[in-house]
Amino acid sequence: MSRFYGEVKGNRGKTTRCGSKASGIWGHIRGWNLGVFVDCRVVDGKDVIEIFKTDGSNGYSRTLLYTLDEDGSVIEP
Repeated sequence: MSRFYGEVKGNRGKTTRCGSKASGIWGHIRGWNLGVFVDCRVVDGKDVIEIFKTDGSNGYSRTLLYTLDEDGSVIEP
């Protein structure tokens, strides 16, 4: 079983990807001017997820919105 698992669906159907403790997993879901980037990784033995707002396909900006950990903590920037 994978440490991390992601799936996305578009006009060509659904696809999935697995991530390990070493690799983590990330995804960027976006429109032209707005998107979200989600990064899942292991920090000090615990799962941590960071959620960013992005400028979508039209830009390069990434702003951290939240950091979540497996203990249920939400850390706002």
